[in-house]
Amino acid sequence: MSVPVRIVMIEDDEGHARLIERNIRRAGVNNEIVPFTSGTEAVKFLFTQANGGSQDGEALLILLDLNLPDMTGIDILKRVKEDPKLRYAPVVVLTTTDDAQEIKRCYELGCNVYITKPVNYDSFANAIRQLGLFFSVIQVPPIKP
Repeated sequence: MSVPVRIVMIEDDEGHARLIERNIRRAGVNNEIVPFTSGTEAVKFLFTQANGGSQDGEALLILLDLNLPDMTGIDILKRVKEDPKLRYAPVVVLTTTDDAQEIKRCYELGCNVYITKPVNYDSFANAIRQLGLFFSVIQVPPIKP
C-alpha cells in the first residue's frame, strides 16, 4: 500500500474481530485498524471524522460484516458507494451470509471482495491470512477532498 491506509473494521462479534485482526497482523499488515461493533458508530466515523477530517493522501479500506445489531451492512455499503468522497474506498464484505442473491447485491452495490466466514476456525483464519496478504499488495486510492 503506497499511501497510509486505515482499515475500518465493522464487526459486531468480538471473537471474529480479534481473529480478523490477529491474522491480518500475521500476514505482515501493520496498518492502523479502527474497530467498530455497531453500524451506527461506524457510519458516524466514516461520514464525519474519516470523510470530513481526512488528511491529504490518507486512504481507507473497509471490512464490513453484513449482520449488525443496529443496521444492515448492505445499508452501509450503499451509503459508502454513493458518497463522492468514500466511493473509491475498497470494501471487503466478511459475513456468514452465503445467499447467492445477497452476494450478487453486494457486488452490484460496489463491494470489492465478498468472503463468507466459514464456520471452521482454521478455514476462517486461513482466509483472513490470505486477505492480509492481499492488503499488502493492493493499491488503495486516497479519499478525495
